[in-house]
Amino acid sequence: MHKALWVSKTGLEAQDIGLATISNNLANASTTGFKKERAVFQDLIYQIQRQPGAQESQNTQLPSGLQLGTGVRTVGTQKMFTQGDLKVTEQPLDVAINGRGFMQVVLPDGNISYTRDGTFHINSDGEIVTANGNLLEPGITVPDQTTTITIGKDGIVSAVLDDPANPVEIGNIEIVDFINPAGLQAIGNNLYLETAASGEPIAGVPSLDGFGSLIQGALEGSNVTIVEEMVDMIATQRAYEMNSKVVSSADQMLGFITSNL
Repeated sequence: MHKALWVSKTGLEAQDIGLATISNNLANASTTGFKKERAVFQDLIYQIQRQPGAQESQNTQLPSGLQLGTGVRTVGTQKMFTQGDLKVTEQPLDVAINGRGFMQVVLPDGNISYTRDGTFHINSDGEIVTANGNLLEPGITVPDQTTTITIGKDGIVSAVLDDPANPVEIGNIEIVDFINPAGLQAIGNNLYLETAASGEPIAGVPSLDGFGSLIQGALEGSNVTIVEEMVDMIATQRAYEMNSKVVSSADQMLGFITSNL
């Protein structure tokens, strides 16, 4: 196969993955707590036909040599955990993390997942759950006849029952952090799982020791910047077009050789 055909093929595949990543970012521009991704590329192995620094003669060395690249590959997609904009909702069970950290959620299989989405609700048993019905960890149950719920910046949850002057503490929201949040496994539904790359969760108290504080009545929006994604999409499209032009040019060169030799 013509070298240029193979190289441009790898370029088309890489740009296709890059465009898929951008499209996912744009699709989640309004998703609560969403963190955008970027595709990470690396060049492939080189064919060394003349070694740089090799002796050209007794008194001379090759300054650069002859190295032919074989293309590009996508080595991964990296989540970027920058802070999203905080949006005030004035709903008492909406909670945003202002800073580092994740809230813990119990999955149906009993495993713990992690989220930045603080859109919480109360189920029929009075338990605080996510929009999908998964329980918050540690669990918090809101008593009957509760009139007001207050969530402090340090995660303490209080409820007002009969006497507004004497709120009752009913639990606290704990958050955890990871040494490498980009290593978490995204499983959808705004949830992440611990992996060997992320490291073990480090538990902490909101607003202390570098952990983010909790903001009641607000939600963290997506950190996707639409203008940036549109610019990246145009650049990716142009790169894809150039790689396809290489395929066309290489095909014409092979056709010329075939018809004239």
